[in-house]
Amino acid sequence: MSLLDLSFRHKIPLWGSFLVIVTALAVSVTLMVQTYAELEEDLVIDTGTLARALTPQLFQAILRDDVWKGYEVVRTAFRDKDSPELAEKAENIIVIDNGLRVFVAALPMAARMQTLLPDLGPDYAVVAAQLKGDASDATSIISVPGSSHLYFHTPIAEERAKLGTLLVVIHKGTVLPRFLDIARYGVVAGTAILCILLPFNWYWGRRMAEPLVQLTQRMKEVGRQLPEKLDPTLYTHGDELGSLFEAYNKMLVELREKDELEKQVVHSDRLAALGQLAAGVAHEINNPLGGMLMAIDTLKSQTVTDARTAKTIALLERGLDQIKETVGALLVEAKLKSRNLSEGDIEDVLLLVLPQVHKKGLHLDWHNDVSGDINLPATLVRQVLINLLLNATHAAEAQGQVACHVHMDDGVLRIVVTNDGRLLSAEQMSHLFEPFSPLSEEGHGLGLWVSYQIAQQLGGSITASCKDGRMQFSVELPIRGAST
Repeated sequence: MSLLDLSFRHKIPLWGSFLVIVTALAVSVTLMVQTYAELEEDLVIDTGTLARALTPQLFQAILRDDVWKGYEVVRTAFRDKDSPELAEKAENIIVIDNGLRVFVAALPMAARMQTLLPDLGPDYAVVAAQLKGDASDATSIISVPGSSHLYFHTPIAEERAKLGTLLVVIHKGTVLPRFLDIARYGVVAGTAILCILLPFNWYWGRRMAEPLVQLTQRMKEVGRQLPEKLDPTLYTHGDELGSLFEAYNKMLVELREKDELEKQVVHSDRLAALGQLAAGVAHEINNPLGGMLMAIDTLKSQTVTDARTAKTIALLERGLDQIKETVGALLVEAKLKSRNLSEGDIEDVLLLVLPQVHKKGLHLDWHNDVSGDINLPATLVRQVLINLLLNATHAAEAQGQVACHVHMDDGVLRIVVTNDGRLLSAEQMSHLFEPFSPLSEEGHGLGLWVSYQIAQQLGGSITASCKDGRMQFSVELPIRGAST
């Protein structure tokens, strides 16, 4: 695996640290080179100042061939206590005539008079070659490759009459200590800056990479399951990365809504198919059932003296009546004519379920905020409410609690029934509204299915959920003709 394949949490800090170090080194090297060049320039300026002070006197000494005067001038300058820096840096001051012969030198033993400049050594031979082709009238520097000295030369001339050259020899080592002092301060300052920038770069790199890493991990899960939302406090800025976070969370919300909608569609289709199947079975049962009930009526109309026969007929009649009630429950039809729902219809339901509530010693929290007539079929709404309350009463623990709230909100009748009985799992709740549900411990398990069918046929909905440790059933029925 190459460096480019590393995680952003490592790659961003590493690349940032590399760039910081390279930048610091580049800036440091550039500053050191510039500093060294400035030190050399200072030497040129100092030497030029010295040359301007000496050349008038040396011009007269060469013109008069006054060797002692020339020696006195350069020797005095070489030992000048008023210019200690130059005295420390200069190794020799040599005056050369136009024939490149030594006229005088501050140190005669190092450069004897009348000696040709190339004869003083290899460095001087290079200097002599450059002086031959140099027509400049200003102080300049000659740097011989591989040499440990610098050679500053200034023409000795007046009114374009050149009589010689003033040559100041300076050892490079005199520049190095000052350069090293400056470089040492630069290294300390650069190290201090790196100690600040590197941790900051590492922190900020990880700070930017961590959200991207988490986003990548979440996106990998999208195909298999719906991942969790990203923590909004993980990255709170409004830049492109923040916009990416916002788009991801928005996409996740839409995916969850789509998944929930698909589940509802599948659930509704399954219940509709079961309803059609149940209704078809009920219609098929009704025909022979009617014949059997008619036969029972015929037998009852005859005089039956045998007690056992009469008991058998009564037993058959009760069994067939129960089958008739069950079949009737399967044939839910919301189009039957019924009067509008009123406040009294809802209060009647309370009277009907109170005996069951008192029998188990339950506490019933009842709130009915409906007043006047509501454009909903009273019979069907009462049936839904009775079914939900009886189921809640049966599911609640002894001495437990049941709550029922009925109110209108924005043209919708809302019924909320809760109980503190056993909570159902998500898998159990997915089969809760199916006919003959195995979750029904009493009765035939059609109450919730009938309630679901009524809610659907009235254009509403019924849902079950676990809230605050209780089972809650919520019904929403749009009121016909109401403006929302």
